[in-house]
Formats: sequence, C-alpha cells, structure tokens
Amino acid sequence: MSLPIHDRALRDSRVRVFGIRHHGPGSARAVRRALDEFLPDVVLIEGPSDADPLVMLAASDSMAPPIALLAYVTGEPSKAAFWPFAVFSPEWQALQWAARNGAAARFCDLPAFNLLAESDARTTREGDPLAELAAAAGYDDTERWWDSVVESDSGTNASGTEVFDAITDAMIALRETVPIDEETAHREAYMRQVLRKTLKDGAQRVAIVCGAWHAPALVGPLGPATVDARILKGMARIKTSLTWVPWTHSRLASVSGYGAGITSPGWYHHLYTATDNAITRWLTKVARVLRAEDLPISSAHVIEAVRLADALAALRSRPLAGLSEVTEATRSVMCEGNDVLLDLVTRKLVVGEALGAVPEETPTVPLEADLRARAKTLRLKQQAGAKNLDLDLRRDIDIERSHFLHRLSILDIGWGRPADSDIQSTGTFRETWELQWKPEFSVSVIEASLWGTTVSGGAVARVVSQVKTPGITLAELIGLLEHSLLANLPEALAEVLMSVKTVAALDHDVSHLMAALPPLTRTLRYGDVRGTDISALVDVGDGLLIRICTGLPVAVTGMDDASAAEFRAHVDNVHGAVMMRNDPESTARWLGAMRSVIDRDDINGMLVGRMVRLLRDAASITETDAAERLSRALSIGSAATDKAGWVDGFLGGGGLVLVHDRALLDLIDSWVRELREQDFIDTLPLLRRTFGAFEAVERRAIGQAVRGGRKVESAVETDARRGRAAMGVVATILGVGA
Repeated sequence: MSLPIHDRALRDSRVRVFGIRHHGPGSARAVRRALDEFLPDVVLIEGPSDADPLVMLAASDSMAPPIALLAYVTGEPSKAAFWPFAVFSPEWQALQWAARNGAAARFCDLPAFNLLAESDARTTREGDPLAELAAAAGYDDTERWWDSVVESDSGTNASGTEVFDAITDAMIALRETVPIDEETAHREAYMRQVLRKTLKDGAQRVAIVCGAWHAPALVGPLGPATVDARILKGMARIKTSLTWVPWTHSRLASVSGYGAGITSPGWYHHLYTATDNAITRWLTKVARVLRAEDLPISSAHVIEAVRLADALAALRSRPLAGLSEVTEATRSVMCEGNDVLLDLVTRKLVVGEALGAVPEETPTVPLEADLRARAKTLRLKQQAGAKNLDLDLRRDIDIERSHFLHRLSILDIGWGRPADSDIQSTGTFRETWELQWKPEFSVSVIEASLWGTTVSGGAVARVVSQVKTPGITLAELIGLLEHSLLANLPEALAEVLMSVKTVAALDHDVSHLMAALPPLTRTLRYGDVRGTDISALVDVGDGLLIRICTGLPVAVTGMDDASAAEFRAHVDNVHGAVMMRNDPESTARWLGAMRSVIDRDDINGMLVGRMVRLLRDAASITETDAAERLSRALSIGSAATDKAGWVDGFLGGGGLVLVHDRALLDLIDSWVRELREQDFIDTLPLLRRTFGAFEAVERRAIGQAVRGGRKVESAVETDARRGRAAMGVVATILGVGA
C-alpha cells in the first residue's frame, strides 16, 4: 500500500517504520539513534516469524556476529535458507537495543515454513534500493552517500525518526516505477498482519526495522485485514527447523551469492566499530597486513596514504574519504601500483574472514553437539581462514585428531582436507590437513545427522550404507576400506572386508583387480604407526595378487596401443605396491609373472618394454639381458612405430638408466640415427613424448653423453715419442715424478 509523500499526517503515531539498508553501518547507527528517540515497547524486525523462540539467544554474551538464522526442511536439510547478521547490521542492532532496554523483539516476515515450501533453498532478502538512490546521486559507495546525505549534511537538524520518514518517502516514489512481484506482496501482507496483531495485543509504541523497499507498505492506515488474508490464503507449508549458526564476513560478500550481499564487509565492520579517525585506523590495519608479508611499510607510508585519501575526497567534493579513495591511496602509496598486493588487502581486510560464534545452548542436532565437544577436547578451533595442521601420528592426541578429521570426511563435512606439508618427511607418521570452517558446513552437519548422533557412529553407518550400494565396484570398496582404517572404524571394517572378498571373487577383470591392489597395499602400512589391526587385510591382499599373477598372461594378449598405455599404468601401480610391501614371497610371485610373458610375440611392445625395465630395476634380470632384449626389439623387422612403443615402455618414467648405462644409450642412439626419413617423422611424436617426460637434468646429461661419445677423426698425426717427453716435463713440474 502506497501513500503520497505529503500524507505523513495519516500515519499511526504509535508506529515508526525504519527502512534500512541490510548490513549498512550508517543504517545501523541511525536505527540505534531512532530507537533511543522513539523508545518503543515492541520492535518488529524483518526475519522469519517462526524464529521468535530464538530471539532471546541474541542477548547472550557468547553470541558474536557474524551469525545467521538457519532454517531448513526437517528431514531434508539441503533445502535451507539463511538470514545473516553482522555487527553493523541494523537488524542486529535492533535486537541488541531491545535486549538492553527491556523491549519485546519479534520477527515479522513470512515464516520459514512458507518460504521453504514455495521453492528450493534460497535467501529471502531483496536487492539494495538505497544503492539505486546512491547511484542516481553519483555515488559508487552507498555508505559514503548515506554519510554525505544523511549524517554529514550540516544544513539539516533532522531527528533519527525524521531521517527514516524521508527514506520512506523516497521509496514511495521509487516503487511507483517498479511493479511489486508476488513474493513481495505475500511478505508485506504478512508483515501487516503481524503489525495488526501486535497493536491489538496492546503495544503502545511499535518500531519496525525492515528493508527500505518494504517501508511504504507498512506506513499509514493498514486497511482491512481481510485483504491481506486473501493474499496469504492457500500458501504452501512445510515442516521446518530453525537455529543460529556461525557466519563469516566473506559469506556476506555479494560474490558469495547471498542475495543482499555487500562487497566490503570488513570495511563496513571497521566503519561501524571505529568511533574516530576511521581512515587513519584503517590504513594502519593495511600496513599491519603488508608487514606480515615482510614488506617494508613504515609509518610514513600510512601518513602519506591518509593525506592522499583525504585529498582525493576533497577533489571529488566529498565530505569524507570512502572505500574508493582509501583503495586508491593503498594501491599508490603502500602497494606501489602492485595489484597482487592490493588483492591481498582486499581479501584480508576489505572482505575479511571473521567467523562468528553462537551460545552452547543454541538448539542443534545431537551430531553437532558431539562435533563441538570432540573438537574442544582435541583443541581444534573453528576458524574462517585456512590454516595447516601438521599431525605427528606417534602422538596420542594427533592420532585422535586424524581419526576425527577422517570421520568428518566420510560424513562429507569438509572442515579439513589433506594438504601438502611444509615439513619434509619420508615416513608414514606425518599427516597434514588444511582446516577452514565455512558456514555451509552447518547444513552439512545437519544432513550428516541422518546417519547418527555422534561423529563416530555416523561415520560407521555411512560406510556400511555405502558398502550395500547395488553395483559397487571393487575399487570403490577398497576406497571405503582405506577410509575405514584411516578413521579407525573397526565396526565398519568387518562389513567392508566381507564385501571385498565377495566382490573380488566374482570379478574376473584383471585390470579391476590391479586397480584395487595399490590402495589395499597402502593400508597395510598403517599398522606400523596407527596401531591398527591389519591382519585381516594380508589375506585379502595375497588373494588379489595371486589372481592378478594368474590372469596376467591372458590379460596382456592382443592389446592395441591405447589399451596397452592404460594397462601399463596398472602394471606400474601394482609393481610399486608390491615393492612397497617388501614381502619376499609376494615380490617373487609378481616378478615371476612378468618374466613369464616378456618373451611372447603377441604382446604390445609398450608393455614388454615396461616389464623388461621393471625387471631390470628389480635385479630380476641382468642389465646385459635387458640390453640384449632392447637390441632385439630394435633390430627385428617390425614397424618403426612399434619399436618406438617398446622404447617408450622401457624408458617411460625416467631417463637415468641411459645416463648410467652407456650400452643402452648407444643402442638407442644408433637406432635413431639409422631411421629412414619417413620412419623418423612417424616415430618423432612418440619419442618426443618419451624424452620430454624426463627431468631437465636427465635430458641435459643424456645430450652431453651423446655428444661426448662421438669419435672425432683428426687430420693431425700424433708423435708418441714427443708426447712421452712432454708428459715427463709436466710430471716433473707437478712433482709427481716421471
């Protein structure tokens, strides 16, 4: 319902509507002043009305923004919506004012059970109409426009409530040019119904804090309730649950996809919390960030940056420097034009990574309570920024942390992910994780709660459920086996082992068995440091290897180049796994299986060359034998490309063998030099791929060896007698005797 600008006299004196900008520091300050002037006994705030039971938690000392209301469909947590609040959010300041002044605070927007029933997961905030007014006035920063027009205009002495009356009038004019969509009509009808009920219940003064866009619908006579009842009639409902969850400044940023997002939450937080010298304090923070990167930033840089920001604001006829002026000063003075450094400042300060906190008494699912308790016991702190955690698995607390993080991974709660360590180590006792808590993990926790009430129990149930998936492959089962061992889930391990044995017995594809053996072999190493009982895995691994060795002769028969290249990767992985296990019986079985096929003519040369190389490196055949096989492969009357495939199989993965074995190098050098022109053209791509995969040092050493091995015919005859005489003189000079 719209009112003409001049009809303010028709507005109910018991009601004041404060049309704000979501997450605006200027709006937040103005709301606080207006509430102090109006002193309402009830404060209605834009937000899901079924979250009223959670309002009291906002007064808790342990509630620290940024936080968000989370509403999700009970039993289907993936359908969820968030209502974020920062320190500089006017809605949050309204909640805090009500708690401090004994006023009742309630939410007045459509309940979440209506919003989530109407569509899938969504946010419930509109865009930023105040930004449109700022843009129309020539401002690229809404907060600077607010400060210039509302707070720094010395020509007016408007009170807090009068400021919001003016904003409402502006929104009335703006809405006359924009049609109201159905969702907005539903929301505003519900807000009016809540206001009617509040007044009917005896409220004397009601303050409404809502997006400026909705303010015109709530001022003046509300009209008959039956009209709004008809608008709301027939709206779908669904069972929902609500709670408070921690949020981050980065998730408030518009780039995160949040509907009423802002580009600079860290800057806005600073504007709201810095009571004086905001620009100087901000640029001091910038200097601190750059110094942390070992950059030589002095106090002189800060002083000059402040001067430049103020000068830019004066040139642009602006009362105060805004983010654009501060950013330009930072780029020019502190970053010396380096946009990479400016991007660092943007990420760490302008956006920021602050993570909020909610009270322990906040309603939640049992799984989240267990997660918090375990994290506290293990001294793992939820934080927004990424941080590496190096674990020494010889320490009890670190092994428990490892189990905990692996269990969360099984439950698809990505708080931690494996990372590379800065600490060099070749042992199996070290593990590194990158920890970073993100707000959406709150939904992941709720989704995972379907598997159990504790992290351990939920992980077991999830693994057992995956084991029973129809059509699960052997490789997938081995992956589950590895996860179960890493997470120390003995209850799930028995189920997985039984399924591995069953599926392996029915799977006759040797490539599937070969893909399953390496991860299984890796798990055999865990018993050394983790103390895990892996005795049951030994029999499974031995059984797989026996079947691989038995089926290898048939599996390698008649492969084309593409199939051979894929199978070569399996051969490499199995060989690496067998060598890593270092079991004499298993090693002998595998090497014997390869020796039994390398003399056959019906096997792709790439595979034969690879097996010969692996047998040579394992000392299962001599270097002389390997050289003779290479010589035969290059001399027989097969196509040049087939020979190149043999060479690729033999040399693939490293060229040091050519550096240290001159006979092999001479064989390949002679073969390449004797290729006919067309054969050289045909084999060049494959040879380039083979040699291009070598390390630069290996390629350089091979090139030097080839050049040094050339015999240079000299046209000058040597005189042995004169040479012996010269060498005698040199020996005398050096004092070593003739």
